[in-house]
Amino acid sequence: MKKIVLLRHGQSVWNEQNRFTGWADVGLSERGKQEAIAAGELLKSSGFEIDLAFTSVLQRAIKTLWLGLETMDRMWVPVIADWHLNERHYGDLQGLDKLETSARFGEDQVHQWRRSYDIAPPLLGMEDARCEISDPRYRHLSAAEFPRGESLKDTVDRVIPYWNQVIAPAVRDGRQVLVVAHGNSLRALVKYLSTITDDAIVRVNIPTGIPMVYELDEDLNALNSYYLGDPDEIARMTEAIANQGRIES
Repeated sequence: MKKIVLLRHGQSVWNEQNRFTGWADVGLSERGKQEAIAAGELLKSSGFEIDLAFTSVLQRAIKTLWLGLETMDRMWVPVIADWHLNERHYGDLQGLDKLETSARFGEDQVHQWRRSYDIAPPLLGMEDARCEISDPRYRHLSAAEFPRGESLKDTVDRVIPYWNQVIAPAVRDGRQVLVVAHGNSLRALVKYLSTITDDAIVRVNIPTGIPMVYELDEDLNALNSYYLGDPDEIARMTEAIANQGRIES
């Protein structure tokens, strides 16, 4: 049996402020840093000996990985950072407060943008100051290739080929792999590994800073998956994610 660990980055400063983040490169909050350290402690105490790590090119995921590996005394392991593991691009919603956006456009519209499988948010203009097209980490992407707003389906379409071509071969070779990424890029992997339908995946929420373990057979079919940590706390965090953007009556 093979195992792989998926970890959503610790709480970011925009998670804390309930803002749409996407490709905006915001850092971890103080709570997020502690979540990353706690994740490393959980993995170490559970006997995981990570020897290869993958992450996105966004600092909240990278810093979570660094803190986790430092806690595990495994900062020496090879790390591959790739934009294919970036968060879903939230387009023109990036930086907006989720509750204020719900008040402006209506909860139903915001829920559709957040949780539908194949509906993208309004696209971000190329001339918008928030557009990352000129960032050196994306210099190899043409204007046509650069996403200015993605649905979950769009995210799946870039994450799964990367899994098949890069991550999966390492797992098959017996490497103990850790993937630190984002809520939606990890939902893409969870959808694929657990063969979750398009309709069902929109109801899946992944909490920050909680390691998720997949046990796989030789063909990398999922045998089992589970979180490490306190089930009640995980349930509370998952419910909080589901309620983002809802206006209390």
